[in-house]
Amino acid sequence: MSQRVVITGGASGIGRAFARRFARDGWRVALCDAASEAVAAMAGELPEAICRVADVRDEAQMAAFLAEVEAAWGGADAVCANAGTGGPAGLVESLDYQAWQDCVAVNLHGAFLTCRWAARVMRAQGSGAIVVTSSTSGQWGVPYRSPYVAAKWALVGLTKTLAMELGPAGVRVNAICPGAVEGERMERVLAMEAAAGGRSVDAVRAQYAEGVSLRQWVTEDDLAETVAFLVSPAAGKISGQIIAIDGNTERMV
Repeated sequence: MSQRVVITGGASGIGRAFARRFARDGWRVALCDAASEAVAAMAGELPEAICRVADVRDEAQMAAFLAEVEAAWGGADAVCANAGTGGPAGLVESLDYQAWQDCVAVNLHGAFLTCRWAARVMRAQGSGAIVVTSSTSGQWGVPYRSPYVAAKWALVGLTKTLAMELGPAGVRVNAICPGAVEGERMERVLAMEAAAGGRSVDAVRAQYAEGVSLRQWVTEDDLAETVAFLVSPAAGKISGQIIAIDGNTERMV
C-alpha cells in the first residue's frame, strides 16, 4: 500500500507543489485549503486525492477533515503543517488587532491543530514524519512584519518541542524555513512591504535577492524536493532541525 501524506494549505503555492511532488512519487495525498476554487482545481488535477475546503483556524472544520482522512486511511505517514498567510504589514503601533490575530491563527494555531492530530495517530502507529513550514522570518527579525515574524518564530519552538515529545515514539519532526519564494504570494508581500516602508516594489525585491549569498530567490519545487527528502528513509535520523531553504540569508533588511 502506498504511503499517506496530509498537507494543509495544499491547494496553492508551496502546498500545491508539495501535493504534486508526493502524487508524482506515488503517495496517497489528502489536502485542505481555505480557497474553494483552488481546492476544486486540485481535485480535478489529482482525482484520487482527498481534497477538502477547510480553514485551519476553525477547529470544527479541521476535525472534520482529519476525521475523514483517518477513517479512509487509518493514519498518515507524513504530515505537512504548511498553511500560512503573510498577514498585515506596518509599524506595530499601526496594526489592527484582528488582523494580528488572524495572521497568528492561520500560521500558528492551524499548525497546532494539525500537529495535535498527527501526534496522536503517529504515536499510536509508532512512526511518521511531520514537517512544519516556518520561514526565514522565523529566524530573523523583519521590520513591518511583526505578526508574521512572531508566528513563524513560534513554529520553530513548536517544532523543537514536538521533536522531543514524539521522538521516543519513533516520530520525527522538522521545520523548513523558506526564503523569498517565487510566486503570487510573494508578489503580494512585496507590495505590502513597499507600501509600509515607503519604497518601490522593485527596491524591496532587489533587497531580498541581495540579502542572500546565492543572490537568487527560491522556487516552490526547491521546497518540495527538501520536504520529500525529510519524510524519506534517507532522513531517518534527522529530527528537531530547522532547515533554511533560502540561498543562505545574510541579512533581511
